[in-house]
Amino acid sequence: MREKQRMASPVQPATHSEPAPVARRGTGPALFALSLGGFGIGLTEFIIAGLLTEVSGDLSVSISQAGHLVGGYALAVVPGALLLTPLLMRRPPKYALAVLLGFFIVGNVLSAWAPGFGVMLMGRIIAALAHGGYFGIGAVLAASLVPASKRASAVAALFAGLTIANVLGVPAGALVGQQLGWRAVFWIISLIGLIALAGLVALVPRTEPEQGQLPIAAQFRALVRPQVLASLAAAALVFGGMFGVFTFIEPLLREVTGYSTAAVPWLLVIFGAGLFVGNIVGGKAADRNPDNAVLVLVILLPIVILALGAVAAFPVPVAIVLFLLGAVGFATVPGLQARVIRHATGAATLASATNIAAFNLGNTIGVSLAGAAIAAGCGLRSPTITSTAVTLIGLAIIVAARLRARRTPDPVVSSTSTSVAKGNPSWISI
Repeated sequence: MREKQRMASPVQPATHSEPAPVARRGTGPALFALSLGGFGIGLTEFIIAGLLTEVSGDLSVSISQAGHLVGGYALAVVPGALLLTPLLMRRPPKYALAVLLGFFIVGNVLSAWAPGFGVMLMGRIIAALAHGGYFGIGAVLAASLVPASKRASAVAALFAGLTIANVLGVPAGALVGQQLGWRAVFWIISLIGLIALAGLVALVPRTEPEQGQLPIAAQFRALVRPQVLASLAAAALVFGGMFGVFTFIEPLLREVTGYSTAAVPWLLVIFGAGLFVGNIVGGKAADRNPDNAVLVLVILLPIVILALGAVAAFPVPVAIVLFLLGAVGFATVPGLQARVIRHATGAATLASATNIAAFNLGNTIGVSLAGAAIAAGCGLRSPTITSTAVTLIGLAIIVAARLRARRTPDPVVSSTSTSVAKGNPSWISI
């Protein structure tokens, strides 16, 4: 996700006229309200990984089947991004985000109440419809609230909520789930959604939709440019590899490494710290050269994943590799996001939401393969093998795309999109 940029036609130069920010006073509370929504969405996506054993036991399903609650959520992000975002991004952003938070709240209430696996999965799918559009449209709204010189910080504030959800929210949710039951966690998330909606209504000013957008059909055509497709495929596979391992990390830590149930939330804090560090390091690396940063990090990621499987029986090395998994895996995100934005000139908001959908589609692929390996009796270390294979395919796509770009430069990559792609990649999150 990126700060607001003027949409440029492939044959016409981008306009650089920027509207004045709609509000200078009270911007902090408005950004906090937007960030709180991001926190809730991030918590919804990742919390199952810390509660997998409890959820599977209560719903009377296997660990691998419970993993579909993660994969199903991730898969549902795709139609949410591709269908809801185009419908809503021409509405006032405040209205659009309120609609998306409505989906989020209904889905989490359904998940908390769910009497069985099917209803729980339905709730996850409904909540996921809000994911891509919230961050795509929310980034544009956040940027519009401040002067141009502060837009990077405004968008970073939006994504701070999602980062905090990973670093603190998921471990805290796992702890609450162990003490009060996993349903209590989803009731709390539903309450967070209601508070975020109230904050949005009360604190966020009404703004007009982003100006200068290409027609919807032209924006979708921008998404099928060869380099954009390659970027989306690489994002899906690379992040899917990391998430395929992370989804089943809780049973691995308990049953293979031998950690106690009480230790798991603290280990998730270590993973979350890795995400935080990776977001910063990956952003700085992508500032200098996003393509080189992606290549180096995607070479490192399968090595870290394999290392996790190799040291799974040793508590201290596992904790160290868990930090590295979060750091290296999440450090790939800024460069991958920068790449798709750079090649999707004229469709920045839709491309941002679509790339978030690609990350989540990759999650589905990674989780499904890992779950199938476990269900086939290959053991709880097997996700490290399937995820390594998925990541290596993503690496091959990245290398092929780089070679193609050298032979055939993309004529639609404008200086505007390039500068935005290099401006502050650390805004980005999934």
